[in-house]
Amino acid sequence: MKLPSLGILKNLKLPGTARRKPGFLCVNLWPDRVDVSRVVTSGQARPEISLCHSYSKEGDDDAATLGRLRKELQLDRYHCTTLLRSGDYQVVQVDAPNVPEQEARSAVRWRIKDMIDYPVEAAAVDAWFVPQPAKATGRPPQMLAVAARNEVIAARVKPFHEADIPLEVIDIPELAQRNLARCLETEGRGLALLAIDDQSAMLTFTCGGELYQLRRIDVSIPSLADAFPDQRAGLYDRLVLELQRSLDHFDRQFHHVAVAKLVVTPVPGADDLGEHLAANLDVPVEVLYLSEIMDFPAVPDLHEPLRQAQCLPLIGAAMRKEAA
Repeated sequence: MKLPSLGILKNLKLPGTARRKPGFLCVNLWPDRVDVSRVVTSGQARPEISLCHSYSKEGDDDAATLGRLRKELQLDRYHCTTLLRSGDYQVVQVDAPNVPEQEARSAVRWRIKDMIDYPVEAAAVDAWFVPQPAKATGRPPQMLAVAARNEVIAARVKPFHEADIPLEVIDIPELAQRNLARCLETEGRGLALLAIDDQSAMLTFTCGGELYQLRRIDVSIPSLADAFPDQRAGLYDRLVLELQRSLDHFDRQFHHVAVAKLVVTPVPGADDLGEHLAANLDVPVEVLYLSEIMDFPAVPDLHEPLRQAQCLPLIGAAMRKEAA
């Protein structure tokens, strides 16, 4: 079985690639469903979400479900990607190895061998450089590395292989969020994007379409939706504290990148949350609504904010640029 790329490696050139449609289609497997999304970017004034839908599974048989969808949606005609779940991988920041740049991505695995809780020989590893300032600062170049157990990658690939769907890339939510951030950035300025989902909140810092920094915060959509007013105020205050710490840390690490704004994805009470953050943080705060940056005439349920929040990683993963 030929494994796909992990994270940001260049796509494998599999048979029939030249006949596939441009762009990526993201296919995510869940215990009870399969989520599929496609975003068209080429030849569009704005990105257009042409597909974002959940399909029921054939019992516990992932391969059978994917085989059915391959026929219904012609999945074999697309460049396909899927997302790892948050517990399936680790992302760590390290000093870049002192080797030629073209060798750094393979050499970085030895930098992270003491940062993961299993042998590095059993890991699939990918990495990318964090952009550095034009003027030297005396600090070594930095890289962000993502590592996942080989067995996790093999298990993720197996049902696609059995369904005869060429899976080209296995991605991570942090890079999917980076793809979305590209639509929100101000040229030459940094962007902080806070995406809150059913498990946690993910904060990313990007500039020029590149990911600089990331972290997880223990606040979720259910915790906000189920909280009484005084509890919700406490969650808002916790977010203010964690966000201000992160903004200060980013400024110390990348003082040459000025953060233009913080964008928050839709959650229950999003406008109230946005107002609270704006009143207590030192940067402008906006709430993200997809209709302001994308079109989705074929997916009207995305006008519902909660549905948007649930689908953002899927949509972001489908916005990869590297498909040939």
